[in-house]
Amino acid sequence: GHELAGVCVAVGKKVTKFAKGDHVGVGCFVDSCLECKNCMAGEEQYCEKGMVGTYGAEDKYGRATHGKGFESMGTFGGYTSQMVIHERFAFKVPKSYPLEMAGPLMCAAITMYDPLKFFGAKAGMRVGIAGLGGLGMMGVKLGKAIGCEVTVLSRTDAKRDYALKKLGADKYVAMGDADQVKKAAASLDLILDTVSANHDVTAYLPLLDVSGKVIVLGLCTEPHAVPQLPLIFKRQGIQGSVIGGIKNTQEVVDLCAEKKIYPEIKVVPVKEVNSIYEKLHKSNDAGIRYVLDIGNTLTEEAFTAAISAPPPDFTVEAAPPTVQELVSTLKVYLQQIAFFSFGLFFGMYIMHGWHKHLERRQ
Repeated sequence: GHELAGVCVAVGKKVTKFAKGDHVGVGCFVDSCLECKNCMAGEEQYCEKGMVGTYGAEDKYGRATHGKGFESMGTFGGYTSQMVIHERFAFKVPKSYPLEMAGPLMCAAITMYDPLKFFGAKAGMRVGIAGLGGLGMMGVKLGKAIGCEVTVLSRTDAKRDYALKKLGADKYVAMGDADQVKKAAASLDLILDTVSANHDVTAYLPLLDVSGKVIVLGLCTEPHAVPQLPLIFKRQGIQGSVIGGIKNTQEVVDLCAEKKIYPEIKVVPVKEVNSIYEKLHKSNDAGIRYVLDIGNTLTEEAFTAAISAPPPDFTVEAAPPTVQELVSTLKVYLQQIAFFSFGLFFGMYIMHGWHKHLERRQ
């Protein structure tokens, strides 16, 4: 609901950026204060007073309201046949670009493009993409378009062919294979970590060269335990990034149109929205962005069916552990056994010495 594309049907009399008939995109936020230093610098996503999200957010500044009588309601996103937005927060989509593919550019593409640009990605830079879902897939394509040497980092070898042959990545490292990780040591300058499941971000540090950085993009819920020594002795860093501002989002839309960079999508009818939520909650191994066909399938019948349907089932089975995780667990168990054995041996030694001492006293 926070990345959408459509056709402009009307504009206000003061609008200069758009005209009726233009193809328009809307991203992850629809307003910000427009007064703080970050907004003035074109980084509205870091608005000091808080941006207004496209979906489920409070209308803080009066430019995201639904109209008279609905001022107290939050934003509803793209789950609607029409949307009114301030021109500052909309993007022009070139008509040469397929409209059904434009929505993901306002989220997945800008989330990858913004840190690539900020951290100086250029031809020849060695960039790693950790995770090959909707974000990672766009990261590979954008990195290649910029001229970077792109390495995909994934848990297993399952996506190797997809990454190398279909997406055009240069290299692939299965993080669960210790030999592959060892061979890739110090081979990257920048890693974009798109993994949203809780994981060990420090597992990527050995792959970084001196002054390399890991940029975390996935919304993990548990804190990371970070050792300082690799950061100190190799001048490495772990930083974060979130989507991008209006200027950079328009840049990446134009870049994708120019270079013919397209996300992997599947257009689906509105009636399938709950099943799509369930699929995405379990995994998105194919990196597909599901596009709801609002214009053709959001009917009164479909709407009634959607709101009366049971909520999505968000239960999910735990993923099987990787070889690396099994080895780490085994090491912990062996350490515990060794510690227990040492303690038992030491205790028996003390008891034996005490027994000898008593015998001598007798």
